[in-house]
Amino acid sequence: MNRLLSACACAALLACAGCEKKWNQSPESSMGSALPPVTHPVGPVPGAGDMAQPGNPYEGDLLAQRAGRETFVRFNCSGCHGGRAGGGMGPSLRDVDWIYGSTDAQIFDSIAEGRAHGMPAWGTKLPEDQVWKLVAYIKSLRTPDEPHPPS
Repeated sequence: MNRLLSACACAALLACAGCEKKWNQSPESSMGSALPPVTHPVGPVPGAGDMAQPGNPYEGDLLAQRAGRETFVRFNCSGCHGGRAGGGMGPSLRDVDWIYGSTDAQIFDSIAEGRAHGMPAWGTKLPEDQVWKLVAYIKSLRTPDEPHPPS
């Protein structure tokens, strides 16, 4: 049995040694790579970067922003993001710097699908319109329209 496995392994090695195709060979590199060259950029969200993103149906809606604030409080988002979303164990939602993007669609994805290192996925617990209202509230932070701003 061992001889048979050894013979198969040797045959496979000899067959691979005969292959001359090398990926990603450049004049500076004499070693080549086993992977094909990357032809498109890779970012935090896979896929084409120029795809149309859905807009928030509640953008600028003051009642939706208030409802989003109520959901934020009711679901204890401040337990991680701090009171008035200023940061705590989770990141501040008042910042201008966002790891996963600050567009309405990106914030929606962060809430609905969750993120690594602690952000749970709420898409299975909240209906889509409620997530959009949360997005409307988060986007209202640091603006004159913010419901219940910090004093």
